[in-house]
Amino acid sequence: MHEMSIALAVIGQVEEAARRAGDVTAVHAVCLEVGELAGVVPDSLSFCFELACAGTVLEGAELVADTVPGRARCAPCAHEWAVGMPPSLSCPNCGEGTSDLLSGRELRITSVRWDDGGTPAPTREPIVEER
Repeated sequence: MHEMSIALAVIGQVEEAARRAGDVTAVHAVCLEVGELAGVVPDSLSFCFELACAGTVLEGAELVADTVPGRARCAPCAHEWAVGMPPSLSCPNCGEGTSDLLSGRELRITSVRWDDGGTPAPTREPIVEER
């Protein structure tokens, strides 16, 4: 199950970013872009992520995986199309088998939401007029 190794790599990168940031006390969410052609099963990745987060600053964090559809472009006629699953890499416009894969292989962290240990800015008390 390579989803566990992916989950561990994501956790490692977020932990490193948290260390560099300094005073991170908890990670609440990690957002990923996962291409439909990346060979990743999102439910398996979420399950592995939850298990692997135990005992880390990410414990209890939500994994939000946004699927990026596979798209291709025909080199000869420049037609673009959604390749689907299983992928259809022959051009539906001209039938050519020469195509460039434009998207669908992504696997990247797009954002992380965390708390840091900084103290909140003091708020001013309202001034009450005395009469």
